[in-house]
Amino acid sequence: MYFYIVAFIFGAVVGSFLNVCIHRIPRKRSIVFPSSRCPNCSSPIAPLDNMPILSYIILRGRCRECNEGISIRYPLVEALNAGLYVLTLWRFGPHFHTVIYMVFISAMIVITFIDLDFQIIPDVITIPGVALGAILALFVLVDPYDRTSQLGIINSGSGIIAGGGVFYAIAVLSKGGMGGGDIKMMGMVGSFLGWKGVIMTTFIGSFIGAIMGIILMVFMGKGRKAKIPFGPFLALGSLISLFAGQELLLYYLSL
Repeated sequence: MYFYIVAFIFGAVVGSFLNVCIHRIPRKRSIVFPSSRCPNCSSPIAPLDNMPILSYIILRGRCRECNEGISIRYPLVEALNAGLYVLTLWRFGPHFHTVIYMVFISAMIVITFIDLDFQIIPDVITIPGVALGAILALFVLVDPYDRTSQLGIINSGSGIIAGGGVFYAIAVLSKGGMGGGDIKMMGMVGSFLGWKGVIMTTFIGSFIGAIMGIILMVFMGKGRKAKIPFGPFLALGSLISLFAGQELLLYYLSL
């Protein structure tokens, strides 16, 4: 239980930093300086008012200085990251590769919210992510579809080629229907999860994306040509693939 509490607190603290990344990276601002500020009045946030989740509750979702409301997204991102860190610890145990998966998960959260707001997936996250996954596959990462073995550079490299290559082909065939950010993102997914993870992520992400597209068209009047960011669905698919891909694959094969 102690490890789970630590994971939750650590995840919430990291989640607070993710909020900074989500706000500043697409605006091309430093994620280090200046310190955290109110998004409305730009007043520096005091350390006691910057406690993840708790400060939002204590201040009732308002800035202490200007009393303007602060988006509930901030504590939600912190709680989401914290909850996923606990789930990761429960799923993979107290190992070094568990920490690496936490980094991957946090990157997917940042990508999701930036893509929702700006319809972009920043290269500053995905390109280093591809390299990091490939390097760690050599001696740290385990195969999510066979947790008794190392992921390995061949599996990781195949994942990079499968993820980036397939989505590049889709982009070419659809004449721009697939963005470059999605291509690099799937290369990153492949480097961490291998080629099986790419297939599972693509299938799950496309399935959920299609359902959401239908819901938006039927209930919210969105047209077929309305732009819906695909990154969040791929991110969700990659997390499902990470946590339950092996079980889903075995179930599918059993059918």
